Amino acid sequence: MSPVPDRRTFLGAAGGLAAVPRLSASANTRLVVGVMGMGTRGPALARAFAALPNTEVAYVCDVDAARVGQAADALAKDGRPRPRAVADFRRVLDDKAVDAFVCAAPNHWHAPASILACAAGKHVYVEKPCSHNPREGELLVAAARKHGRRVQMGNQRRSWPKVREAVAALREGVIGRVYLAQGWYAAARPSIGTGEAKDPPAGLDYDLWQGPAPRRPFRSNVLHYNWHWFWDWGNGELGNNGVHMIDLCRWGLGADYPARVTSAGGRYRYKDDQETPDTHVVGFDFPNGSTATWEGLSCNQPPREKPADVLFLGETGSLAIAGGGYTVYDPKGKPVRTEAGPGGDAAHVANFAAAVRGDEPLNSEIEEGHKSTLLCHLGNIAHRAGRSVRCDPKTGRTADDPAAMKLWAREYAPGWEPKV
Repeated sequence: MSPVPDRRTFLGAAGGLAAVPRLSASANTRLVVGVMGMGTRGPALARAFAALPNTEVAYVCDVDAARVGQAADALAKDGRPRPRAVADFRRVLDDKAVDAFVCAAPNHWHAPASILACAAGKHVYVEKPCSHNPREGELLVAAARKHGRRVQMGNQRRSWPKVREAVAALREGVIGRVYLAQGWYAAARPSIGTGEAKDPPAGLDYDLWQGPAPRRPFRSNVLHYNWHWFWDWGNGELGNNGVHMIDLCRWGLGADYPARVTSAGGRYRYKDDQETPDTHVVGFDFPNGSTATWEGLSCNQPPREKPADVLFLGETGSLAIAGGGYTVYDPKGKPVRTEAGPGGDAAHVANFAAAVRGDEPLNSEIEEGHKSTLLCHLGNIAHRAGRSVRCDPKTGRTADDPAAMKLWAREYAPGWEPKV
């Protein structure tokens, strides 16, 4: 990573590309936005963008007619202009009045749709993870550079004030040299059962939903959330929620690419159609002399209170980030300072809008988002390969490992291969 900045520089100018053309010299210029994916994240992001000054959500998009209509109605009920409700996101990209494209569709759409949006001249806010596989992440970074677009990943904690303050404190040595970061996620998800092959429900364009993914027959237990647990469309809990904590680990450690990745776990709780682990522990050894671990439990809520979302350990103490705040502990584990702060989408969305207008740098510019997403992919590659994976610490690529590199990219439906 670049040299560690002081706190003022870090908080005021972390991330972003100064050379990317701005929308306008004025923060008062109207920003027109289209949002793809009306599950949970899409409507939340549409509301967050609509709440910004001089910003219009002109489109909401989803292949499910009922969901996209409900999302458009909800914005109208909030007193906002009712956006156009469309099924095909390419209609949004074709509209030259649209300045920014928000991708909150399933993971297999994140990079392909965002790459097309960059080529169409749109700035992009893409939900985490920014790609379905490592190669897509590389292509998305290349597309942002080629077309000069602002592209931000939706790892919101990068914009939460007290989380930024916590990371700046780590860089300033508040707990000395930091050498270990630990992250956790736990949920009590039920079994997804055994799906039934059947026709897609009326109003759902299942072929367009699959888009770039290889074609699989519709089954009753995939939509609208369980796609996370199938390799063709999702990345398991590691790519679903783990990416948030792994991003904080990497950020706080000041690390880029790992030298070695390990994985332990599997699908243990239920015997059903789920392909991805419900119990997963991954580890990342970085060449700067630090390690990160993440423990994900999808189907078990432990009776203990976890100390934090992420815990950093250093030579003179520890620092825990929980929600939007943090606590610093002395070497014996006694709290010496606690800071509370807000969370949510608002700050990250506002940062993206300001960056598009040229007023400030991005807090999670896509190359940084790709690096954190890549750690999740590497953890899944280690899991699927059944062994640890060694990486080139300069590129993150699996070093001299052809078997692991077979999982670096994917097969695409004809005509949907991402191109830069």
